[in-house]
Amino acid sequence: MIPDWPSERRHMVERQLRKRGIHDQRVLQAMLVIPREEFIPHDHRVCSYQDEQVQIGYGQSISQPYMTALMAELLELTGSETVLDVGGGSGYHAAVLGQLAARVISIEIIPALARQAGQNLLRTGLGGNVKVVRGDGSQGWPEAAPYAGISVAAAAPDIPEPLLEQMGDPGRLVIPVGSRYDQELRVIAKANGVIRERVVTFCRFVPLRGDNGWQ
Repeated sequence: MIPDWPSERRHMVERQLRKRGIHDQRVLQAMLVIPREEFIPHDHRVCSYQDEQVQIGYGQSISQPYMTALMAELLELTGSETVLDVGGGSGYHAAVLGQLAARVISIEIIPALARQAGQNLLRTGLGGNVKVVRGDGSQGWPEAAPYAGISVAAAAPDIPEPLLEQMGDPGRLVIPVGSRYDQELRVIAKANGVIRERVVTFCRFVPLRGDNGWQ
């Protein structure tokens, strides 16, 4: 029996997002219309709208829906921005950001996942303003900088300096920082040359790989 995916999406938005304090209507709408199941391997699609991470292969996972929505909301996007998505995975987070910004660069260090993300975005028709690149996300992607928003879906031991350098002014960086197993989700905001940082919540992400991540 094929699940009723639109119904599952509606329940996810109402129960996991809205009731937990996600208020940005553009974020809620993006999560409502994007078929998350299309970014999850067939063997795990039954878990597409559960309140948990889902494995996507290669030791990587797609974040729980609430964390995806929270990170997107914290970027405070209006629709005109260029955004960097670090740790692109299977492309779902890039798809969400693509509904909220003018242009998205999604960088993934694992070649097979980068190819998969591109295929997923093409198949769902959600890749029109999203460019998937293969590379070390801890180094950012200077070719398209500066970025009004940078979202990092992998845990860093410290905030990578290249990402700070590639932030626009104004600009916002949302990133989990901490050990391999437990982190703080931080927001770094730049305005008029002044950088402010705050901790939003505790979280648990896969480690950020690369020169400015975990070796």
